[in-house]
Amino acid sequence: MNAKVDAVLKPVETGVGPVQAMIAVFSRDVRVAFRQRQDLLNPLLFFVMVVTLFPLGVSPEVEFLRQSGAGILWVAALLSVLLSLDHLFRHDFDDGTLEQLVLQPQPLFLLVLAKTLAHWMLTGLPLVLLTPILGIMVHLEGNSIAILCLTLLIGTPVLSLIGAIGAALTLGLRSAGVLLSLLIIPLYIPVLIFGTGTVAAASEGAPVAGYLALMGAFLVLALTLAPFASAAALRISMSNS
Repeated sequence: MNAKVDAVLKPVETGVGPVQAMIAVFSRDVRVAFRQRQDLLNPLLFFVMVVTLFPLGVSPEVEFLRQSGAGILWVAALLSVLLSLDHLFRHDFDDGTLEQLVLQPQPLFLLVLAKTLAHWMLTGLPLVLLTPILGIMVHLEGNSIAILCLTLLIGTPVLSLIGAIGAALTLGLRSAGVLLSLLIIPLYIPVLIFGTGTVAAASEGAPVAGYLALMGAFLVLALTLAPFASAAALRISMSNS
């Protein structure tokens, strides 16, 4: 084990409990991400560019943008999260850190959950914070922007959790980005439908509690099952590499 990997795994190997190990992995991923600012900024720049270029390529009419603005922002957020998923495990796989994490006595699914939460905080949460500004650009009303931010706050963790499964399955493969997109985008469709449907219902004055409850159910289901599936996929990928 090289010095870099040893420094990374020292907090995990010292006999601490699972929660402390999760905190160590989470904080380590955050620190590494801020050292690799290009990977951190690319999804955010992509998100902004897609939303700002859409009116130029389709239609700048206010009424059209108001009707389609939620869909534009949701699709842009989905693609931005997808763009960042290839780096979720890739750097750790390349430097040997991931192999050592798999061998740790702590449950692998908890360490994967910590990495996924770090990914969401660095990618999904900034998208949510940028949404009000971009929502104004596409002429969404204040209530619609608030509901859109709430749906993204619930939905982007689901995107990261589901995406972690695909990132783990395609780890070490050639053309992993293309395979990852083919695997994950169909699983993103229900989240996209309910996310945009919630904003559409809010703009028409209809109740949105049912939509939000379904999105909350998606989040609970993803938090419960996705880390186990990602951990199993990582073990399969590591055994085949």
